[in-house]
Amino acid sequence: MEQEEIHYTKRTRRSRTRWIGGAVLVFCALATVALVFTIYHAEPILRGRIIDTLSARFHSRVELPEFYVSVAHGLQVSGRGLKIFGKSDLNMHQPGIQPLITVDEFRFGAGILNLLRTPMRVHRVYLKGLELNIPPREQKDEGFNLKREKIKIYVDEFVCEQARLVINTLKPDKLPLRFDIGKLDMKEIGPGQPLVFTATLINPKPVGDIQSSGLFGPWQADDPRSTPVRGQYSFSNADLSTLKGIGGILSSTGEYVGTLGNIVVDGKTETPDFRIAISGHPVPLSTEFHAIVDGTSGDTYLEPVKATILHSSLLARGSVLRVKDPKGHRIVLDVTVDNARIEDLLKLGVRTDPPVMSGAAELKTKLDLPPGEADLSNRLRLGGTFHISGAHFTNEKVQSKVDAFSMRGQGRPEEAKQDVPDVRSGMAGAFRLKNGLLSFSRLHFQMPGTNVDMTGKYSLDGNQFDFHGKARMDAKLSQMMTGWKSILLKPVDPFFSKHGAGTEIPVKVTGTKSEPHFGLDFGHKKTKRTKVSADGDQ
Repeated sequence: MEQEEIHYTKRTRRSRTRWIGGAVLVFCALATVALVFTIYHAEPILRGRIIDTLSARFHSRVELPEFYVSVAHGLQVSGRGLKIFGKSDLNMHQPGIQPLITVDEFRFGAGILNLLRTPMRVHRVYLKGLELNIPPREQKDEGFNLKREKIKIYVDEFVCEQARLVINTLKPDKLPLRFDIGKLDMKEIGPGQPLVFTATLINPKPVGDIQSSGLFGPWQADDPRSTPVRGQYSFSNADLSTLKGIGGILSSTGEYVGTLGNIVVDGKTETPDFRIAISGHPVPLSTEFHAIVDGTSGDTYLEPVKATILHSSLLARGSVLRVKDPKGHRIVLDVTVDNARIEDLLKLGVRTDPPVMSGAAELKTKLDLPPGEADLSNRLRLGGTFHISGAHFTNEKVQSKVDAFSMRGQGRPEEAKQDVPDVRSGMAGAFRLKNGLLSFSRLHFQMPGTNVDMTGKYSLDGNQFDFHGKARMDAKLSQMMTGWKSILLKPVDPFFSKHGAGTEIPVKVTGTKSEPHFGLDFGHKKTKRTKVSADGDQ
């Protein structure tokens, strides 16, 4: 009995083994048939998976005119002319509709067995010529929806060359906001999570590459402009000479956060050799700024910029406006300078070296720099007011005349002929800069014993002085002279005195920086004063 039972058991096991083996063979055969069938139909299967995945991800219509699959060396996929249209594209097949996303070329590889998996996993996709066109905020979604599909392909990483982000606007006088990206790598960290990216942005002016990294997404299909973005950037060795009228090597670092339609940037710049063509003098310039990039208009609002030039600081608020005619950026700023040094400002903006004077300076001005091909000195416009205290002229001829004038104005003519300590003076006024010419509608010059009020012009190259006005001295005319001249002038004191005291005479300052001329101005015709507005216009 025991032998019969053992024999029966062995026979049962052999039968089970044959059944299991047969089932395995059948399964393998079916799997092989399924794999062969899938490989044979790999192109339409993969094409459908890509279109369904992109439609589900962007809630949009997808066009893929050229698509190729090869299984000779694993699974190799490529395509051309990919277009993804926006959710609000109601006229699906109307010619001329701008797609939300276009890709000139793409390719990726995967194992053959990936064809049997849904969703399938792709490690890396290579893209070339990616363009993301964000529609204007004013374009409202009309509720158009495609059938929602499931994600059928997951991609771990995207590697892209020659990408561009374009944020469009409906405003006729504004240019779209464009970011040219030379290289872009994006990695997915999980479903519904933002993409981790590193990018190299191409900055046209000043020429250079901006390195940036951060997080992008999740994608907001209902309103692409509200898609979040945040990260940090660095910009080094940027040659400012590619911007006409200025020069120097700039570096900048910072952080940004917001959405595609509204990005807030906090950063700083260092330019150790910043210079303006007007003067040509290199000076160290550093800035810290808080800026808002408005994707609706393409404009950037600076709130504020803190700048340091040599030993002087300034504060600016305003905007960088993108304009069509002429094409470029228009810079409009309100600038406030407190407790600065006038020699620092003059070294930056005036060609004379050393600067014509030193002293403490305060300044409020409206700066307007429109785009164009002309030199910076011919495009820059300034208009505002200033105050200088403790002024000392670096030109000995000028300072000696100021010293002598002050002594005579105090009724000390003997000291005017001697070497006296430098007289410190003060200046205040309203000015306008246009076409390289600095005009003063009001210029008040004060020193011990003398007050001078003038109007006039001064060229930034220092080759033209032309000021006319009146000088009021504490002393009478006869008290400003010595010897017989003093005696001869006593009878005419009443004609030049103001309210019976002191002296008032017409004066002028003409010539050039190297040959200034000071003198009486009895022959100059009085001209009507011109009021300078805050923006520098008459």
